[in-house]
Amino acid sequence: MNLLRIIPSLDPRDGGPIEGARRIDTALLRLGHTVEVACLDAHGQTWHGDYPAPVHPLGPAKFGYRYSAALLPWLCNNRHRFDAVIVNGLWQYPGLAAWRAFAGTNTPYFVFTHGMLDPWFKRTYPVKHLKKWLYWPWAEYRVLRDAEAVLFTSEEERCLARESFWLYRANEIVTAYGTDTPPQDEDGRLATAFCADHPETQGKRLLLFLSRIHEKKGCDLLIEAFARVANNDPNLHLVMAGPDQTGWATTLKQQAKSLGIAERITWPGMLHGSAKWGAFHAAEAFCLPSHQENFGIVVAEALGCGKPVLISDKVNIWREVEADGAGIVRPDTAEGATDALRTWLALTPVAQAQMRKAGRMCFERRYRIEQVASNLIGVISHPSATSVAHRAKSESI
Repeated sequence: MNLLRIIPSLDPRDGGPIEGARRIDTALLRLGHTVEVACLDAHGQTWHGDYPAPVHPLGPAKFGYRYSAALLPWLCNNRHRFDAVIVNGLWQYPGLAAWRAFAGTNTPYFVFTHGMLDPWFKRTYPVKHLKKWLYWPWAEYRVLRDAEAVLFTSEEERCLARESFWLYRANEIVTAYGTDTPPQDEDGRLATAFCADHPETQGKRLLLFLSRIHEKKGCDLLIEAFARVANNDPNLHLVMAGPDQTGWATTLKQQAKSLGIAERITWPGMLHGSAKWGAFHAAEAFCLPSHQENFGIVVAEALGCGKPVLISDKVNIWREVEADGAGIVRPDTAEGATDALRTWLALTPVAQAQMRKAGRMCFERRYRIEQVASNLIGVISHPSATSVAHRAKSESI
């Protein structure tokens, strides 16, 4: 199939959706399909050069809405070349442009919402939600209504999507999502190299957070929880890795200082390549007490590295993790995060080893990218034939 992906940006600092697109497109190419990407980045961005598929930068986009006058004409002029279109994300101009270019044509489009209909945003940002309501009836509602299918990466995400707006209609399909099998570290070189780059972590029992430093991720909860268990073992050490796009890290570091654990936290910033995988393999568990997480590519990556995941029940794949015995799930509160850490630390070495093994099996069965890409092609090729277990029609007026 000839596929077009529409995404606001390919900047890796924007998190999971970009990493997910990169991994899936790589797998689609290996399966013999062709993929092109239309985005609203400016020309010449360094991250375009190593993307696995041809990139058409149609920016620079204007304002937070990511408007570009070049996008719609390009889509209309090129739609005949594609069998189907994948739209990533909501609330920005690319979705509306896709609707205007493809609705009612012979080129179907599919929408990944990436958790952007989660009611957490409604509760946390009521003013922004009011603005979205003004936009919803004449734009986003139509984008979802006229899509060949709206794609959700978990049953939890599908159910939550219905709670934000009463005017909602979509052909809903739950499909797999995931990532490449991570590099393994049988000889310990990746972990050793990471600890060598951060000498304060050597010989420590590392707990790893790796995501954006953002209030949605529950970073403050994890720091509070770590302070409560730190005295259990002087070798415990927390790694808070990820880009700080809002400047919140300064506040978090002050929090750690006031709790007396500043020296027991490492802040390596955004990690790439072997440094990232070294952090995963050096850690004994991965922590993400997020307030809202549509899927969590990093959770799948941790499982692929054989690391138990200590996550909140707001990470939408928590049911699958819990069912597979691949981690510990608790509420997205300081008490919940604390209990997750205490539960992990109280496990016997045998029980911890069993959870590590269960994590890797969970990854292989649910989140390995080759299976994800194959499932996606099946959905795109035959959306009306998708099994009842993974598809539902919904309408709420």
